[in-house]
Amino acid sequence: MTVAAVIPHWNRRDLLAALLENLKRQTKPLDEIIVADNGSTDNSAEMAERAGARVLRLGRNRGFAAAVNQGIEAAAAEWIAILNNDVTLDPRWLETLLDAARDPRRKPEPWFAAGKILSASNPEMIDGTFDEVSRGGCALRCGAGRPDGAFWDQPRTIRIAPMTAAVFRRSLFAEAGLLDESFVSYLEDVDFGIRCALAGKTGIYVPAAVAWHRGSETFGRWNKDTVRLIARNQILLARKHFGGQPRWPILAGQLLWGLVAFRHGRGISWLQGRVTGGRRAVSASSEVSVEKRIAVFLEESEQALLEVQQQTGFDPYWRAYFWLLRR
Repeated sequence: MTVAAVIPHWNRRDLLAALLENLKRQTKPLDEIIVADNGSTDNSAEMAERAGARVLRLGRNRGFAAAVNQGIEAAAAEWIAILNNDVTLDPRWLETLLDAARDPRRKPEPWFAAGKILSASNPEMIDGTFDEVSRGGCALRCGAGRPDGAFWDQPRTIRIAPMTAAVFRRSLFAEAGLLDESFVSYLEDVDFGIRCALAGKTGIYVPAAVAWHRGSETFGRWNKDTVRLIARNQILLARKHFGGQPRWPILAGQLLWGLVAFRHGRGISWLQGRVTGGRRAVSASSEVSVEKRIAVFLEESEQALLEVQQQTGFDPYWRAYFWLLRR
């Protein structure tokens, strides 16, 4: 069994250097490390090559999705580990994920695996685990900002793996397709998860595989470009997959997220994202069978999202969203 790491990267040479050093300590050695460099100007590419990585020079910042796709296409390994440049992995992270994913007793066979991601600045807090998405077009990184605890120590089947740090069978990309580069960055993993679900491919959450994430080191959590891209991509996601679905959840989810953006002083960025998302051409299926499968997927994912909130406490956004749906 062979494994390649794919690291999309843009500047922050210090983060990349720390990750490359960290990868040397994995108990399951990587067969190849591929850095897809989005036109860094801080000599990141040269440093990575000296550290033994294979560097793909994209020439300019083409975004997360394009960089990951370049890395996947360049890799020949059976498994692909997709890693943000600001993560630190427990030495047994890769071995633990692969052992769980390849356990012959596990049915159905997992196509991808994600572990528990803790905050690097406060390791008692969750940064992410698995993702769910609502009928409103907004996704939840389950556990983000919550204290670590027993709820997050339970393995489970998952629909969407955050591409902060996760492993995927390479053959999955042949079946479900590569990342949609029109998303550039943000929600491309949610789009990919939806396509995997439609193809009948699920994964597993393995809490024993631990990583630490610094988070928002490239742009910042409420950076204007981050907000604009997320707002834009929420619209792309809905236009691509939510055709034929009820309109009220989409309206409620999007307006509430806009209010959150305005509260953080990013209302203009949210509006810009909405406008550009509405103008962007998307390829959407109009097949009735696909619409039905999407409806089932969204209902199941939203129900799982609700259960996570009920078990761990409601965020204000989700409390308001589910209250509105009951009106």
